[in-house]
Amino acid sequence: MTRPPRKPRKEFAIVQLLPNMLTVAAICAGVTAIRFGVDGNYERAVLLILFAAVLDGLDGRLARALGSDSEMGAELDSLADFLNFGVAPPLLIYFWALQDMRSAAWISVLVFTVCCVVRLARFNATSKADEGASKLSEFFTGVPAPAGAMLVMLPMFASFAVADTPIFPGPVIMIYMMAIGLLMISRIPTWSFKTTRVSRENVKFFLVGFVAVVAAVFTFAWTTLVILCLAYVGVVIWGLLMRRPKPDEPTSE
Repeated sequence: MTRPPRKPRKEFAIVQLLPNMLTVAAICAGVTAIRFGVDGNYERAVLLILFAAVLDGLDGRLARALGSDSEMGAELDSLADFLNFGVAPPLLIYFWALQDMRSAAWISVLVFTVCCVVRLARFNATSKADEGASKLSEFFTGVPAPAGAMLVMLPMFASFAVADTPIFPGPVIMIYMMAIGLLMISRIPTWSFKTTRVSRENVKFFLVGFVAVVAAVFTFAWTTLVILCLAYVGVVIWGLLMRRPKPDEPTSE
C-alpha cells in the first residue's frame, strides 16, 4: 500500500511569533502577580499587572504590523486579558485588604470577574460583527477591561502613595470594585484612544507631554497612577456628556 502524501509543514519566522510570545509573557506576568499577592508582595504584584497591560497594548499592534495576526492569536490574547484584568486585580485586592471580610468580600471579587469576562465576550462578538468596517468607532461601549483593571486598583495606588496599609475601609473597597465591574458591562460610551489623531504641528507637544508622563511614572509612580486614573474617569464623564442625545434626537439601543 502506498502511504498518503504528507502535508507540507508550515514554518514561521521567529519574528512572526513575537506577538504570541508577548501574549504568553503577559500571561506569565499575570500569574506571577497572583503569586506575589499570595506572598504579600503587593507593590511588585501591581507592577507586574501594569507590565502585562503594556504587553497587551503591544501584541495586537505588532501582529497587525507583521501580518501575523491569526484566530489563535486573537483567542490567546482574549484569555490573557481575562487573566490579567479580570482575575489577577480582584484577587490582589482581596489578599491586600479584604481577607477579614471573607465571604462578603469574595462576592465582590466574583462580581468583578464575571463582569470582566462578559465585557470581553461582548467585545469579541462586536469585533467579529464589525470585521470589514472601514472606520473604527470613536467610542467603546462600557469601560474596556484594561482600564477597568487600572481603575479597580486605584485604592491600592492611593494607599501605596501615602501609606503602607489600606487607607479605605473594606466595605468601601468592595462596593467600589463591584461598581467598576458594572461600568465594564454598562452601555456608557467611553472614548477610544485608537481613533485619536494628532496634527503635525502638535506632534512635538504631544511627545514632550508623553515624556513628562513617563518620567512622572518612573519618579512618582503611585501618585502619577492615581492622577492618570482620575483623569480617565474625567474622560469617561466627558464622553458620556458628549454622546448624550439631544432632546429632539431619537435614542437607539
